[in-house]
Amino acid sequence: MAEARRGSWEGRLVRLGFGDPQRAGVRLEQLDALDSHSPIATAQLINTLSECADPDLALRGLCGVVEALHRHEYDTSAFARTLEMDDDFRRRLVFVLGASEAFGRHLEVHPRHWYDLADPALAAVRPTPDDVRARLATAVDAPNPVDALRVEYRRLLLRLAARDLAEGLLVDEVAAVLADLAGGALETALHIARNEYFAAHPGAADCRLAIIAMGKCGGRELNYVSDVDVLFVAEPHDGDPEVPALKTATNLAVAAMRICSEHTGEGTLWPVDAALRPEGKSGPLVRTLDSHLAYYQRWAKTWEFQALLKARPVAGDAKLGEQYAEKTAELVWSAADREGFVDDVQAMRRRVIDHIPAADVDRQLKLGPGGLRDVEFAVQLLQLVHGRSDEAVRSGTTLVALESLTANGYVGRTDGAVLADAYRFLRSMEHRIQLYRLRRTHQVPDDEADLRRLGRSLGFTKNPVTDLTAAWKKHALEVRRLHEKLFYRPLLAAVARIPGGEVRLTPEAAKQRLTALGYADPASALRHIEALSGGVSRRSSIQKALLPAMLGWFAESPDPDAGLLAFRTISDTLGSTPWYLRQLRDEGASAERLAHLLASGRYAVDLLQRAPEATAMLADERELVPRSQEALLTEMSAAAGRQEQPEAAVAAIRAVRRRELFRTAAADLSGLLEVETVGEGLTAISVGTLTTALEVAKRAVAKGEPEPTRMSIVAMGRFGGHELGYGSDADVMFVHDPLPGADERAATDFATQAATELRRLLALPGADPAVAIDADLRPEGRQGPLVRTLASYASYYARWSAVWEAQALLRADPLCGDPELCASFRELIDPLRYPADGVSDRDVMEIRRIKARVDAERLPRGADPSTHTKLGRGGLADIEWTVQLLQLREAHRLPELRTTRTLGALRVAVDAGLVEAAEAATLREAWELASRIRNAIMLVRGRPGDSLPRDPRDLSSVAQICGYPPGESSRFSDDYLRITRRAHNTVARLFWDD
Repeated sequence: MAEARRGSWEGRLVRLGFGDPQRAGVRLEQLDALDSHSPIATAQLINTLSECADPDLALRGLCGVVEALHRHEYDTSAFARTLEMDDDFRRRLVFVLGASEAFGRHLEVHPRHWYDLADPALAAVRPTPDDVRARLATAVDAPNPVDALRVEYRRLLLRLAARDLAEGLLVDEVAAVLADLAGGALETALHIARNEYFAAHPGAADCRLAIIAMGKCGGRELNYVSDVDVLFVAEPHDGDPEVPALKTATNLAVAAMRICSEHTGEGTLWPVDAALRPEGKSGPLVRTLDSHLAYYQRWAKTWEFQALLKARPVAGDAKLGEQYAEKTAELVWSAADREGFVDDVQAMRRRVIDHIPAADVDRQLKLGPGGLRDVEFAVQLLQLVHGRSDEAVRSGTTLVALESLTANGYVGRTDGAVLADAYRFLRSMEHRIQLYRLRRTHQVPDDEADLRRLGRSLGFTKNPVTDLTAAWKKHALEVRRLHEKLFYRPLLAAVARIPGGEVRLTPEAAKQRLTALGYADPASALRHIEALSGGVSRRSSIQKALLPAMLGWFAESPDPDAGLLAFRTISDTLGSTPWYLRQLRDEGASAERLAHLLASGRYAVDLLQRAPEATAMLADERELVPRSQEALLTEMSAAAGRQEQPEAAVAAIRAVRRRELFRTAAADLSGLLEVETVGEGLTAISVGTLTTALEVAKRAVAKGEPEPTRMSIVAMGRFGGHELGYGSDADVMFVHDPLPGADERAATDFATQAATELRRLLALPGADPAVAIDADLRPEGRQGPLVRTLASYASYYARWSAVWEAQALLRADPLCGDPELCASFRELIDPLRYPADGVSDRDVMEIRRIKARVDAERLPRGADPSTHTKLGRGGLADIEWTVQLLQLREAHRLPELRTTRTLGALRVAVDAGLVEAAEAATLREAWELASRIRNAIMLVRGRPGDSLPRDPRDLSSVAQICGYPPGESSRFSDDYLRITRRAHNTVARLFWDD
């Protein structure tokens, strides 16, 4: 009969998740055999077993409990009836036994503790810290108080584990109760130690002794099995000598640690670790409060203040413990003022990872990358930096602190939620792993059966191993990503460099501080700060976190007042946009880039204020790389194609241009571009603008009729040389070529109207800089026709071309419009600018005569020839004319010299032996500095300028953009004079001497 029944069970047990159904069937029979009055192996029990982490382990443990009840001659009928009738009790008992082999052994030793799991108050009443202390304190009066403490502690631990496993408590609540249990155990151990000590030493001096919990116990986030980190602080009673009191306190501390840590017949509680005390294991176990404070003020390292963040009095003299917590908190929340504080914390985290054995690193829940310590270090670093001025984020509990950091804007809502979920999941894994044998471990097991039990205990019932592993890896990756994002956030280091007291200045002190930082109008600056950070909104909270660093970055830049004003303007526009403040807080060096850009001058600010959404590109350095010509043409053509009216089409093109000008300026001000790259980038933007705008203009003139001619635009001057600056006009010539069969006059009229329409459209007022087109370099200048046919150009150059026009054509590059026409125009002018036999002596004399006249007559009235970057001594004109004369003389035999780029031709001249390398280096240095200065003047003033500024503030701004530190304007000016003087001397040898 039994065998038949067992056979009917086995098939069902397989389906219900039992690993060894045959053995399970035997055990179920044994259960019924142990009690003849009440059935134990009921259908309800089997169903409950199937829901627990390990049905086989739970059934084995249940057999052990029933056997223990028999062995101790307890009433098994009451147990069996309760197991059958009380669903809550059955679930708690089975879930505990299925997850914890250790609790199964405990119930075999103390089988009557099953009553605790049947207690109706277990689910209804949540134990308070005082309840826990009162229960543990009953051990003091027991015949063997040390063992009684262990039994009562394990009994309370069993009650907690049952609620945790059966009711699915939040890990936060479990960890808090575990910390309360530890605090209560320490209190009871200290009480027992006092009784023992004073019984043995009735005349010993008394003392006040407080136990301070550190680490997870201090943060009320303890594990099921963990070392309990503590510090001891003691004081003599009023009027008593210190030395005897400290001796007594030390003996009490040693005894309390022993009571908790030693192994007895009832096992142990946990090791008590006092190694976090001042001087570590080398220091005295017990110190007075003053001794603790003296050490921290003089000798403590950064990690010791980080550890003190979780300090909490848990046992002994409550008043002394509170005094300790209050006094050390003052030190903790000023620790971030220490030099190199952020670097120290980051370095310590790296050292922790480096010391993990390679074989363990991938399975480490606590210390490994993406583990619990990553979350804790990130949260603690954020707390220590921002907690100086914001008491709301000072909790010693990781999840509470993370919630406060998120609520107050220091961590993004999504990031905070993801990090909290991951931390809870990883802590739950850690708890379940430790519950199995009640051993201190943070390693994820690699045994299949262990992983299966672990997965089922966490709710993964379908594919426990696969689903658990996937969830663990997912959370670990998220933790690592967010740890890197938060822990190494540049904003943290910037805020930490600001002394804590300055983050909380009074208005008057703030004005003084702003003046010291270099703000010219601190009263206005304060008003901007108040407008940005006033109120209690999340936006204001994030601004409060940003502003200390932003103010410092503004102060490092040329015009901090303008930077702060621009920041307020842009923030008013974008502050309610979800990504804006989040980007500044979270994304790399975005906030620092924005601060330096806003305080560096008007040009980029004007562009940004017209399109503040361009701030988004500051988040990623890769976004600041100038875009290719092809990409710009594609986007501008698409933008124009979406508009029907020519004005709207060109406005769309100019909007793209505005954004790309900002991209280039931002990269330039961030020090990411060389001056040649700036010129190439600005040239590409102009080519894209003119090419697409020409197509719009032609369509507008054609009005749907076939176009009678092909058109191209020839870039001249700095445009043709791919050396445009921010303030450069686009020097151009227009060329067209009538299509076969078209009337030439009609074609010319069409081309002229198209060119005129192009200039009109690009000059219309708008929200972006106008595109100035200068066609004065065309044949006959302003007196000649705006547009010529290719044949007309050929005729003109054949009959009338002068040497200065050949020189001007050295910089001609047909860049826009019909590609075939561009190539034809290039073929037309190459013989003129690269004459077959080189330039004649007579033409050389003419070039020099014109240059001398330019030097004498073209310099603006009142301009200083030593500081004029274009026409002054050693300026751009000197260098470019020198290079162009080399090209006119030698390009006929050196095809490599046939380039419109000044520095490109200069490099070829060096390779060909035409110019000494040292001479070329001198010219290159002067050309680059002069070009950079002209760009910097435009960036600072928002309008072009060719001379070094005379205004000291503008000169300082230009110097800083050119790479000179604040206060180095004089050195900058001296360097410019020295470099251009050397260049002028080199030009004298290369250009003027035969």
